[in-house]
Amino acid sequence: MLNSSKSTFLQIAVFFIGFLLFLNVAKAQQKIEKWSRFELVLNHPNPEESFSKVKISARFYNTDTCFVVPGFYDGNNQYKIRFMPNETGPWSYTTTCNIPALNNKKGIFECVEACGNNHGMVKVSNTYNFKYADDKQYYPFGTTAYAWTHMSQGIQEMTLNTLKNSGFNKVRMCVFPKNYDLVKEEPEIYPYLIKEIKKDTTGKEIKVWDFDRFNPLFFQHLEKRIDDLCKLGIEADLILFHPYDKGRWGFDAMSNDLNIRYINYVTARLSSFRNVWWSIANEWDLVKTKTNDDWDLLSKNVATSDPYRHLCSIHGSTAIYYEYWKPEFTHVSIQDEAPVMNWGAAALLRNAYYKPIIYDEVGYEGNLKSRWGRYSPEEMTYLVWMGVIAGTYVTHGESYMFKNNTDTIFWAKGGAFKGTSWRRIAFLRKIVEEGPGPLKLSDVSRDNRTSSAGNGYYIIYFGKEMNDSWLFNLPVKNSPWEKVKSGARFKVEVIDTWDMTIQTYPETFETTPENDYRVYDKDFKKVRLPLKPYIALRITQISNENSSKKSN
Repeated sequence: MLNSSKSTFLQIAVFFIGFLLFLNVAKAQQKIEKWSRFELVLNHPNPEESFSKVKISARFYNTDTCFVVPGFYDGNNQYKIRFMPNETGPWSYTTTCNIPALNNKKGIFECVEACGNNHGMVKVSNTYNFKYADDKQYYPFGTTAYAWTHMSQGIQEMTLNTLKNSGFNKVRMCVFPKNYDLVKEEPEIYPYLIKEIKKDTTGKEIKVWDFDRFNPLFFQHLEKRIDDLCKLGIEADLILFHPYDKGRWGFDAMSNDLNIRYINYVTARLSSFRNVWWSIANEWDLVKTKTNDDWDLLSKNVATSDPYRHLCSIHGSTAIYYEYWKPEFTHVSIQDEAPVMNWGAAALLRNAYYKPIIYDEVGYEGNLKSRWGRYSPEEMTYLVWMGVIAGTYVTHGESYMFKNNTDTIFWAKGGAFKGTSWRRIAFLRKIVEEGPGPLKLSDVSRDNRTSSAGNGYYIIYFGKEMNDSWLFNLPVKNSPWEKVKSGARFKVEVIDTWDMTIQTYPETFETTPENDYRVYDKDFKKVRLPLKPYIALRITQISNENSSKKSN
């Protein structure tokens, strides 16, 4: 009887051990796509001051790479640590925490190849441009919807549906809510929990924030919207600070200790989202509670808190430039229309900063009284073309108001587009993406209308000029690519950037020997143009094989 009991006990023990091994193997076989999120959730009763006192992180490592990733408290007695693996294969992790029950937790998961539209993070490429982590070229054609995540759920869904069909692949948006003449809506949830509500002498309610406790619901909602954008292939250019508060909530006047705590919390939550960019501030110079030293401190903190070094910049008011050559900034994000209004000016900043240049505000298509918000659709489209031809990038915005400031103005609140430049910008994006690579002025400072993207490929933009013909000619210099040679054959396509048409010109052209840094057609042939503004040409060299077929 005793032996039988022992045998039964051993069988149970073996089964239990086998079950535990099965669980461990199942856990080890958890598969996460490259550049997606692995999330470790740890449950523990919420100690007092969990946001500020509990320090939790994890070390993620494989055979040759190691990341130390901070975690965060997400409410409901849950601590989370998120990791974005950048290499396939097994990854191990070990936690570190000042709560003993959460310390030295270990595990493993497998990272598998990315698929579908998962191209990874966007990074700087070849000094002035961008690529995804998988080397797919990325061209930022963005728009602006500052406070869209603070609007009603219906407006948010409308915004996503608008963006889905827009052709834009980047959105500038604020983390904190916005208080502005044209944006007065009170958000449903806030980034901090409310300690108490007081009333001033007029009876107006004043919220007193508990800056020791973030509101996880607020950040969970923001994360959902960032993921919604990711599904659409759109980068979320997150503005961390801005001046559009003016005492209504006080988020623009927090101490640096609170600012850094906020940055650490945001980066712990969001750094594992592959489609996040950091914009330290919008119009940083208008935040009167902060100095340049403060912005330097906060910018460095963002850079050091993000284990993956997402794209990062800072944005000033009109023609206010920061010291963008500082290492924490990956690219230049500026508000200045002058460079894209003047031929050749947009390209100058490339050689001043040796970084990608994004004119994130040149004004907006709309009908506002303010001059920055009343561009015609034609003008908005023209400015984007001017920037792209120069090898830079321009962000779109739309600010139509038909009744009053409760209107759903896309630039501020999202919603639906009421203008028409967005369609033309999507058309331009298609043209750029069809080319062999990023555009760059072919003969910088000498020819401000001819841009190239590789050997034998040119885009010429005439802007507001109206011409009935164009004498075929190209600069011999072709930026870093091969110079044009005598006897090269080209086809020409006439692009109507407003009507969004592309017509192949019926004749081909053959180049002369160099004549004062330019080449012409050997018969000095011209291209007939439609005598309209906003015309461009796409000029592509024809291979000898194609040339002989055409001649036959």
